[in-house]
Amino acid sequence: MIFSSIYFVFLFLPIVLALYYVVPQSFLPVRNAILLLASLVFYAYGEPVFVFVLMGSVIVNYLIALLLERKKSKLLLTIDVILNIGLLFVYKYLNFFVKTVNDVAKTEITVRQIVLPIGISFFTFQALSYVIDVYRGEKAQHSLPDLALYICFFPQLIAGPIVRYHDVATQLRGRGKDKDREKRQAQFAAGVERFLIGFSKKVLLANQLAILADDLFARESAELSPGMAWLGSLCFSLQIYYDFSGYSDMAIGLGRMFGFEFLENFDHPYAASSITDFWRRWHMSLSRWFRDYVYIPLGGSKKGKAKLLRNLFVVWLLTGIWHGANYTFLCWGLLYFVFLTLEKFVFHPEKMKNKAGKLLYRLFTLAVVNFLWVLFKAEDIASGFGFIRAMFSAGGSTPEGFYVSSFREYGIFLAAAVLFCLPVRTWLLEIGSKNGEGRAAKVAGVLYPLLLMLLFLWAVSYLILGAHNPFLYFNF
Repeated sequence: MIFSSIYFVFLFLPIVLALYYVVPQSFLPVRNAILLLASLVFYAYGEPVFVFVLMGSVIVNYLIALLLERKKSKLLLTIDVILNIGLLFVYKYLNFFVKTVNDVAKTEITVRQIVLPIGISFFTFQALSYVIDVYRGEKAQHSLPDLALYICFFPQLIAGPIVRYHDVATQLRGRGKDKDREKRQAQFAAGVERFLIGFSKKVLLANQLAILADDLFARESAELSPGMAWLGSLCFSLQIYYDFSGYSDMAIGLGRMFGFEFLENFDHPYAASSITDFWRRWHMSLSRWFRDYVYIPLGGSKKGKAKLLRNLFVVWLLTGIWHGANYTFLCWGLLYFVFLTLEKFVFHPEKMKNKAGKLLYRLFTLAVVNFLWVLFKAEDIASGFGFIRAMFSAGGSTPEGFYVSSFREYGIFLAAAVLFCLPVRTWLLEIGSKNGEGRAAKVAGVLYPLLLMLLFLWAVSYLILGAHNPFLYFNF
């Protein structure tokens, strides 16, 4: 089940909200039980057997954390890491590993094709962070249902954000105790608003741009004119942003509807001033995870340049591998290592004081990110670099009327996507705050909810017509 589906929006979510809020606020354990059951139903919707994999992970990490709370043990922590990474390896990487061995060693090892449980990278990293934090001295959760809710909570279960246990520990048992009814209602309203924004981003922008991006990437690179290749790369760069940030918006909004506050996962990454800044703004929960559990434990930047390079290499190697079992992801991660290393030791963008230089470096950052998204999208490395080559070659020809038909059908979505990947809403809020509670602000306060509802209805109409609607990050 996905958030941007008719079943979720008009059946699953209303039923869960009704069951949750019919229970009095004082019976929070019952509310938690409802959310846990709903989360398991949500996860089982696609492939019921994988619920046992999910719950097996929860139980193992629950027991090991309890043991680590009693007695700190590196051996026990190592066992937990091996079990979690082993689970991820078997389901996500074993087939790729065997294929690689066969290609290199010319062997014919065969294994049964293994289906990937949806969201396994997200819930595995979340469970692993919990156990590591307990090893570091945080209190373990003694309630198995509460820990299960933390790991399985359906808003962030299958595509993040990756939530740290200490960020929601008090909310598991303490949310909703605020007697100020207006505050609770404001939180719920903010959740609905955030969900509608994410829903619109996903259905109206990501899904529409995906059609054009998929069409152009499916063609042979030799057939593409430079304009077509650039258009395809731009569409995919915007698609993946609105797809994933739209999901994160919906997850954060759903969390607020049930009294949870999750940390932000995106902060207008295409407005970044450098590649380093881009990764401070893109998929922030994953960046924080690798920083806190890999980069800093390895020594960070405090043990000399050689170890800093090693640490960056390890982090970006793992980041590439995390995204999928394909050489394209490995290459994508390692190229980010190269560019970030050059940025840290050669370019030094943070020291630029010239406005023209800063602007040029912003454009350079966007170009690097765009080229690497092409590789991320490609089926293999050869086709990825072939597509990039087409962006600069004089080969290929544009079919007659291609641009006219493309921009007539997708131009409005492309223009909106380019505009709203910038912090437009923040700018408008700043202007509104400067103008105070004037007539314009009051009119905006009325029109904004109406606009959100119109966007929602427009998006629903696409779903009713059976529009293209998968989430990219479900593959990871």
